[in-house]
Amino acid sequence: MSGDDNLVVGAGFSGAVIARLLAEKSNEKVTVIDKRAHIAGNSYDYRDESAIMIHKYGSHIFHTSNEKVWKFLRQFTDFNQYMHKVVAVIDGIHTTIPFNFNTLYDIFPQTLASRLEDKLLKFFDYNQKVPILEFLKQNDKDLKFLADYIYENVFLHYTTKQWGVAPMDVDGAVTARVPVYLSMDNRYFQDKYQGIPLNGYTTLIQNILNHKNIEVRLNTEFEHGLIDKFKRVFYTGSIDEFFNYKFGELPYRSVRFKMETYNMEYYQQNSVVNYPCNYDFTRIHEYKYYLNDKSDKTIIAKEYSESFILGKNDRYYPIPAPENNELYKKYAQEAELLKNIYFLGRLGDYKYYNMDKAVLRALELFEEVAG
Repeated sequence: MSGDDNLVVGAGFSGAVIARLLAEKSNEKVTVIDKRAHIAGNSYDYRDESAIMIHKYGSHIFHTSNEKVWKFLRQFTDFNQYMHKVVAVIDGIHTTIPFNFNTLYDIFPQTLASRLEDKLLKFFDYNQKVPILEFLKQNDKDLKFLADYIYENVFLHYTTKQWGVAPMDVDGAVTARVPVYLSMDNRYFQDKYQGIPLNGYTTLIQNILNHKNIEVRLNTEFEHGLIDKFKRVFYTGSIDEFFNYKFGELPYRSVRFKMETYNMEYYQQNSVVNYPCNYDFTRIHEYKYYLNDKSDKTIIAKEYSESFILGKNDRYYPIPAPENNELYKKYAQEAELLKNIYFLGRLGDYKYYNMDKAVLRALELFEEVAG
């Protein structure tokens, strides 16, 4: 491996963006390595023999309100106008999630739904997203009923499946991710820009990495001996792994997907259907919705959440808990002692980054490094 200016470990969004900026803006040589056989990290997608674009590691929906992020990515791809909606099966009824005013009228008799809507607007503002547990703080029997219903039928069992623990043992930041939306807007995200890259995420990352100053090496493990061969190292792998777990392993949740093919146009009515109370899987993805792929077959993926076990599966979600954050801080302090080694990405920063936040973090880190 040549003595380039920069080594980037990981060819996902974080690594690709920082590599491109170093290559293009600073005119420096960059070697990008990834232990996987493909680029794009967990956003990797591909077209199968049915001509359907498959998201190998679960559905990835791009959304952002950040102009800088949007402008950067639009250099490398066009997006469609897909706006994500999520359906959940609650009491056997397919309805909108997060819970909103439309959900009220889907689930409850009209007189009860109308009364609940009036109470919600009495206590909260329209278009406000209210964390589920906030309703329990109101001294109102109707809102207490609604809180108990949502807690039992939407939050409790789904959270237990997703995180493997009871909701009271999950950090409040996770609870806030499951809001009630006091609106009739069925979109899962309200960001200004939303969509799927027209040629897929893998092609997007490939375009970002396509620069004369960038060399990509797949099936290549990071070794500490590489550090001395480069002026700078940008590490998007797990920070605890970098330090050989000297303070212990950072906990993660992992995900397993069971792919199934059916000889029908569509399997379900929506791209993603959640099952809070039924079955062992958390949700079913149907990929052909994202780019409106035409095929006489359809492919679904049933998603099962499970504990991350080193050597058995992949890290997906950092588990937000005070003791985990304290453990991360030990590694972050250790990282600050290193010269010209930078950590970024969901694994490097031990943060739940959506794709746009991963891009923004790389953009801001480059500005910091480039000075």
